[in-house]
Amino acid sequence: MWIAPLTFASLLPNRSSHEPDPRDDNERGLAMKNRPTGVIPPMTTPFTSSGEIDFKLVAPQVDWLIGAGSHGMAAGGSTGEGHTLDHEEYRDLIAATVEAARGRAPVIAGIIVDSTRDAIRRGKLVRDMDVAALQVTPVHYLFKPDEQAMVDHFRRMADETGMPIIIYNVVPWSYLSPALLTRIMTEVPLVVGVKQSAGDLKLFADLMMMAPDKLIYSAVDALMYPSYTLGAHGSIAAILTAAPHASVELWDAVKAGDHVTALELHKKLLTLWNAIIADNLPACTRYAQTLQGLPKTYPRAPMPEASAAQQAAIGKALAELGALGSQVEAAE
Repeated sequence: MWIAPLTFASLLPNRSSHEPDPRDDNERGLAMKNRPTGVIPPMTTPFTSSGEIDFKLVAPQVDWLIGAGSHGMAAGGSTGEGHTLDHEEYRDLIAATVEAARGRAPVIAGIIVDSTRDAIRRGKLVRDMDVAALQVTPVHYLFKPDEQAMVDHFRRMADETGMPIIIYNVVPWSYLSPALLTRIMTEVPLVVGVKQSAGDLKLFADLMMMAPDKLIYSAVDALMYPSYTLGAHGSIAAILTAAPHASVELWDAVKAGDHVTALELHKKLLTLWNAIIADNLPACTRYAQTLQGLPKTYPRAPMPEASAAQQAAIGKALAELGALGSQVEAAE
C-alpha cells in the first residue's frame, strides 16, 4: 500500500462524510476562478504487471506533460482506466497527481461510476485537495436515467460535494443532448462545463452556441483542429496524452492563426489517432508514452497490451510527428 508524503494528510477531507459542507456557493466555486483552458491530457494510471498502481511513476508523467507545455491534466478518467479503481486507489491517485503538479498546472479528477451515491463519495474524497474540478461521466451501465433523473444526479453531486463539475459526455447509450447539457448547466451552476466526445461536430457546434458562457472541451480526438477553430475552450482527450508536444503545437498554431501548420499537425495527429483507437485505447496510449521515454506500465486486466501490429503503427506515426526525439529519462 502506497503511503504518501507528509503533505498527503493535509490534502484529505477532514469532515465526516455526513457533515454538510459549511462553505457557501461562492466559496465553493473559488477553484474555478482560473478556469482551465487549453491542452489538458488525461493521464494513464501507472499499473504494474500485477495490476497494482506504482505511485512513484505518477510524478514522471506529470513532469513530462507539463514539460511538453500542457495547460493542465486529468487523472482517473477513461484513459486512466478510472472505472477500475477502488475508493482508496482513487483517493491516493488524485493525491499523488496533485502533489506532483505542485500548483504548476490545474488537476481535474475523473469520476466513472454507476450511482449518484458512489459519485458523491468519490467527490468528497478529493474535494479538499487542490483539484480544479470533477470530470463526471454519466452512469454507463445498461439502464439510462431519464432527463429529470440525470439533472437530479448532477444537482445532488454539486450540492453534496461543493465541487465544480465538468460532464464527460461520452457514453454511447447514455449520451446527453446539447439541450439537456445546457439545461443541467443552467439549473446547476456548479456544473461549469462539458467534455464533449463522439465524432459529430454538429453536436459540438450546437453546444458551443447554446452554452457560450460555459467551458466546452473537445474530446473528439480525430478532429481537434476543427474543434479549436469552432472555439473550443480546450481539450481533454487521449490523443493529447499520446502526443502532448504536437498537441500543444496544434493548439498554439490555431491560436496564432497559422492554419498551414495546424492542418499539417492535424494530419499527423490523425494518423496517430488511427493507430491507437481500439478497444484497448488506454494500452495503446501508454505504449506511445513508453516510446517517448516514460517508464513502461501496463493496462489493468483484462485489457490487453498493445499488439505487435498496433505497436508498429504507433511507432511509425510518432516518428512522422518527430515525437521520438522528445524523450525523457526513465525513472529508476
